[in-house]
Amino acid sequence: MKILITGGMGFIGSHLSEELLKNNHKVIIVSKSNKKKENLKKILKQITLEEIDITNFSKMEKCIKKYKPEIIIHLAGETSHSKSFENPLKDIDSNAKSTLFLLEKIREMKLKCKFILGSTFIVIGKPKKLPVNENSSCNPTTIYGINRLTSEQYCKIYHDVHGLDTISFRITNSFGPREQIISKKNAVNFLIHQAYQGKEITIFNEGKFFRDLIYVSDVVSAIKIIIKKGKSGELYWISSNKKTWFNKLGKILENLTNAKVKFVETPKYTKKVDVGNFIVNNSKLKALGWKPKVSLEDGIKKTMRYFTDEKI
Repeated sequence: MKILITGGMGFIGSHLSEELLKNNHKVIIVSKSNKKKENLKKILKQITLEEIDITNFSKMEKCIKKYKPEIIIHLAGETSHSKSFENPLKDIDSNAKSTLFLLEKIREMKLKCKFILGSTFIVIGKPKKLPVNENSSCNPTTIYGINRLTSEQYCKIYHDVHGLDTISFRITNSFGPREQIISKKNAVNFLIHQAYQGKEITIFNEGKFFRDLIYVSDVVSAIKIIIKKGKSGELYWISSNKKTWFNKLGKILENLTNAKVKFVETPKYTKKVDVGNFIVNNSKLKALGWKPKVSLEDGIKKTMRYFTDEKI
C-alpha cells in the first residue's frame, strides 16, 4: 500500500517507516526539515522524502494530490507542552489545523484513504479515575493537550458526518532509540541518557508517582495492528498497562550505571500541568491481537546500547 507519514523522520515515525518497508509498503515521508535525517539512514534509498512543514497547507495539498496515498498516518506536530504556552497560535496550526486540513482534503478529493492520527496521553489532563481507558473524561491542562484532543474530535466528526475512514490512537510515555534527550521533550529518555553519561539523575517528588511506560518497538507493533485491524471511527490506547514508580526507575538506572539519583522539589509549572499518576487499561487494543513484549529494564538497556553505538 501507499502510506504517507507526516513527521516520519521523528522518533515514532522513523521506526514505523522501517517496519512498514519490511511489509513491502511504499512509504512517503513528510518532514519539515532534514535535521533528523540520521534517523532514516538505513532506509533513505527505499523511501520517498518530501521536505514540507505540515502548516504549509498549499504544499501539503500538492503533496496529497501528487501521491494520492491509501493511508495517511499523521504524527507531525509540536510535541512540547511548554512551547504551546510560548506560542499558542503556532500550536493550533501544527496540532489542530493541520489535522483538519488533511481531513478536509481527503473529503474534497473523495480520496479512498484511511486516516490515522497519533495522539497523546496528555489529552486526559489529571485523571479522575485510574486506570484510564477510551471512555475516560478529558480535561487537558495545556494548550498542546487541548489541540491534540481537538484533532481527535475532528477525526470522529469526519467519520460520523462524512464517512471518512479515521482512527485515532493515544500513546502513554514512550521511550527508546532516536527519541530526543531533552527534558522538556521526553523526560524518560532524558533520565536514561543522564544516567548513561554518569550524571546526576534528578527526579521530582521523591519519585512517589507512577507512569505507564512503553518501549518504542511495542508502540510500532501496536500501530501496525491498528492499521490492519483497527475499526474505523474508533480510538485506541497504546500502553504497557504497567505501573512504573519513578523511585523504582531511579534505582534501575543507578544499578545499570554509575549515576546517582537526586530527589528535587517539583517546579511550580510542573505542579500546574502535570498529569500525576497515570496508567491505562489497554484491553481494547489487546483484543485486536496485540500485546507489549519489551520490559522496562530491557527497554532501558536497548536504549543505552543505542547511545553507545551512535556515540550519543
